[in-house]
Amino acid sequence: MFPKATAKFVRQVDHEGSLIPVSRLNDSEKLDLMALVVKSKRWFFQKPNYQPTDFTLGDLLLGDEVLKPEVSEKPFVTFKGTFRNRLSGSFDAEVSSVNLALEGRGTYKRHTNFGQLKKEELSVKKLWNDSRDRLVDMQHVLVQQIKKRAEVLALVKERILTTTSCPIEQQTTEQCKLMGKLGLPGSPFKGCLKQSNSVEVDSDLSMEIPAGTVIAYSILELEIRKDGRCTICLQPSVKGGFEADSMSTSDLDLYDVDSCVQQPLSAHLNGAQELDLCPLAELPESTRCAFFGMLQEAMTDRPALTSLQFVLEELCNGETLTAKNGECSEDQEMLLAAILDQVGSDRHSGDGIPAPLSAAHQLVSAIEALPDETLNLLSRSSQEDLKAFDTLMCRLKESSKPVSVHSLPVLLRDSQRLQMAEQLFGSAKVTLRRDADCLWAEAERRAGVLPLVLYLSIHGLAVLCSGLK
Repeated sequence: MFPKATAKFVRQVDHEGSLIPVSRLNDSEKLDLMALVVKSKRWFFQKPNYQPTDFTLGDLLLGDEVLKPEVSEKPFVTFKGTFRNRLSGSFDAEVSSVNLALEGRGTYKRHTNFGQLKKEELSVKKLWNDSRDRLVDMQHVLVQQIKKRAEVLALVKERILTTTSCPIEQQTTEQCKLMGKLGLPGSPFKGCLKQSNSVEVDSDLSMEIPAGTVIAYSILELEIRKDGRCTICLQPSVKGGFEADSMSTSDLDLYDVDSCVQQPLSAHLNGAQELDLCPLAELPESTRCAFFGMLQEAMTDRPALTSLQFVLEELCNGETLTAKNGECSEDQEMLLAAILDQVGSDRHSGDGIPAPLSAAHQLVSAIEALPDETLNLLSRSSQEDLKAFDTLMCRLKESSKPVSVHSLPVLLRDSQRLQMAEQLFGSAKVTLRRDADCLWAEAERRAGVLPLVLYLSIHGLAVLCSGLK
């Protein structure tokens, strides 16, 4: 509940801004001003993850003089809100003389009242003057570990705290109705056996957040040179890291925001060959179906999607589901446990992570990096639509030349479906063009990784749908 509440808060008050929601309640005590935070990404297209440490900038600097930060404090906002979701769905199947109908309905309500919040902010000018002539201890254990993993160090510049204890409440109601009808095959009689069952599950959860809890913060990245000289990156466009680190040519191409040159879609998908979503196809049909349903539901609830991505990240780091402290639902825990328990999990990816888990994390990370408009369109796409869109993107990925409409799935020859594809592509900065019987796609360099994460999302969802009835 806590990570969903903080993520919702940041999206409401600082959407696309500099604030970072606190993902774990236990991290709040570590987020003092000037505390060091590790910024990392498992996949180059992924939004960064932030992990607080037990150290401050002063712990890393050589010399005995203690850094004394100058801090300003002022009221921020009063925040409270109630967020609801209503979901419904049905499934009908007929096999020989057996008819089954499954209907599900669910309501979800989350109430958050953070009350009056305050903001504490570091005087960057004073910190700059006090630290600019001091060197970083390059032998410090934290520096050695971060440098080895090519991650980035940053310091906490400001933080948002609660001023009173405040409640977070969550109410969930799920209803499921199963109706069956069994005929008597080969019998001259018209009799039948009917069965109807319904299940309703209610859950109410609440937690009290104490005063002084950090729920969001912002950072300044550090650029550290080989000789220990440290520069605080004062502008968001200036990125930190260690001097020995360098970006690959493909990464530079993807993040070139100065060029408006239109490029074929294939030029934006160069990194796709390094990513493997095929292990998703190894999952049993029931697991793939459940995972697909979970993702379509999560795409309508950004905080839930972010929480799912966070849990998968922790699992890839070797943590267990029992340590998640309610960050995912019981159904999500059961599904993730099923993915971990697959026979294919003894096959590992290049970094030692079970292949199905690595593929699931790749897919969720790609989906989480998409804009809200794209998520909305994907959540409303049927399995057949996704398979057709995947075929189209794979064909466009293979060559920069236009593809024949007649070589595409029949579904895409329908003008309405083609319009859906144009709208979906457009939401990720990809322009789908048509001339007579040919299709091609273009995107500006400034589109960044959006075309790639769209391709990965569609492809991964299509893999999950493959073979489903």
